[in-house]
Amino acid sequence: MAKEKEKKPGFKEYLRGVRTEMKKVVWPTRKEVVSYTAVVIAVCAAFAVAFWLIDTGVLAALKAVLGVTLN
Repeated sequence: MAKEKEKKPGFKEYLRGVRTEMKKVVWPTRKEVVSYTAVVIAVCAAFAVAFWLIDTGVLAALKAVLGVTLN
């Protein structure tokens, strides 16, 4: 029972596979990219404001209850 060695694909085969897969990619249009970018920026800004409000509220609660300051 001799095991047959499986030949590993070489670098050329890898690049051929990459090229084949890249042909299957459906790239977004410029309008879609701009739209998606605007959504990402808006969501990041909303989360930043939300975290700032939560942080400010927690700090105010700590000051009121425990008299803790961050100076």
